[in-house]
Amino acid sequence: MYGVLAIAVTGGLAAAAIVGLDLASAAPARGAGCADVDVITARASTERPGEGITGALVTQIVNSSDQSVSRESVDYPATLQNYQRSSAQGVTALTKQLTDQVQQCPDQKIVLAGYSQGAHVVLDVLGGGGGGLLGAATPPIDPAIASHVSAVATFGDPRHVVDQAFDVGTSTKNGRFPRSAAQLQTLAGFADRVQAFCDARDTFCDSGVSTTVHLTYMNRYKDDATDFVLGKIGG
Repeated sequence: MYGVLAIAVTGGLAAAAIVGLDLASAAPARGAGCADVDVITARASTERPGEGITGALVTQIVNSSDQSVSRESVDYPATLQNYQRSSAQGVTALTKQLTDQVQQCPDQKIVLAGYSQGAHVVLDVLGGGGGGLLGAATPPIDPAIASHVSAVATFGDPRHVVDQAFDVGTSTKNGRFPRSAAQLQTLAGFADRVQAFCDARDTFCDSGVSTTVHLTYMNRYKDDATDFVLGKIGG
């Protein structure tokens, strides 16, 4: 019977009708319709839902890649008020979104991108979140899920800590909510897949006084970040 069904399906709708197979009700195959690469973006504080400023990077990756690339964004508040709760909700949302994506498309390469609070969210998912002023510590995502992440690009992360292997930029000071030693140790395992951009005087990632520096990373590093991501996903 199973052999008959297989032959009928490969024969098209007419053959399916012969054996009474309802293709409309058949569940899609695991991995069906998956792009080669999926980019998930967490936007900055106060930006409208969607990719926000980081969308310019995603578009450049999509246009430059030789592979099929899908794109999506994290649904979370991204508010400055109740920042602790907002960022925690972002971590929860991205953890579920990333897990669901890997389960649906197990052969897909995942790229994570985040700006400001979005950068905080992305790296907390991978390294563990919370702690200190941010409340109770939370564990990192399951390593079996994290292993599907091919590249990560973040900008202006308020949890930035200087002298990490994945740090990029001119920053010489920690951010507003520096990560714990344990969180940094976990993130060190992703060092070859992460570029975390932070420049001196950035009001959030460098505890500085310049919001202009914080808001203009795409102007300075979009091409560098694109090249990094393309190198990690294989063009």
